[in-house]
Amino acid sequence: MNPLVSRAAPAQTGPVPAPDAFAALARSSPWRWSTLRFTVSWPQNPHRPEAVRAWVRRPDLLRVESAGGELLRAERTRPQTVAGYGPRGGSVHVMTWASQSPPPPLRPDGLVDVRPENPLLSYDDPMHNSYDWVAMLDPAELADGRDQDTWDRAPAVAARSVTEVRHAGRPAWEAVVVPTATYEPRCGCCPLLRTREVDRREWDGDHLLDRYADAYRVRLDVQTGVCVLTEELGGERPGFGHDLRIEAVDEPMADRLFQ
Repeated sequence: MNPLVSRAAPAQTGPVPAPDAFAALARSSPWRWSTLRFTVSWPQNPHRPEAVRAWVRRPDLLRVESAGGELLRAERTRPQTVAGYGPRGGSVHVMTWASQSPPPPLRPDGLVDVRPENPLLSYDDPMHNSYDWVAMLDPAELADGRDQDTWDRAPAVAARSVTEVRHAGRPAWEAVVVPTATYEPRCGCCPLLRTREVDRREWDGDHLLDRYADAYRVRLDVQTGVCVLTEELGGERPGFGHDLRIEAVDEPMADRLFQ
């Protein structure tokens, strides 16, 4: 277990958030920040033994350095496009970044109740190596899943508890959750929460663990909605997950940082 995680104390700053508020915060990241500077590490993961530091300027700029300051990438992500076909032929549409679109209708607490399912909206922040990077910056997969038979939306996780804590000195909401059968990660090969159902769908029965986590500890940063922690509880990989530590939000970031 990561000792930095286990020592975190509850932050007694207000009423305990309800599970529906936790889910709403998980949907809200695209409209809650414009720039982010952070470090992230992956405890217990032998394939990611070292932490990295990153700078993100929405919608399309990313810089990543090693913990020792070596530049790993500095780049601009090109906007996604979709092709449409109709009676008059085909056309190509440039997708709009969700972070640059007006927010959807909000709950009284200012969080997103339902995210638009618009095929011309892109929710993806710039990616480093795999899609769980995208998912931790915009963790909507912790809110809404999809029934594989009916394709209807359904809760992605069942929360055993939700509490207020501090993570890297910042207010966060922590939930102990169990993924439901309708949990649908951003990418099945690199989910925030690894489950037998997701692995079976992704790998057609191969690469299964002998024992999966009994539950997950998950934290969302209250200001940004970013998933700052996942931690497997029980199973054959206890402590496996990620630990993201926010250093700055909405600070100015010059273009030269990403060149």
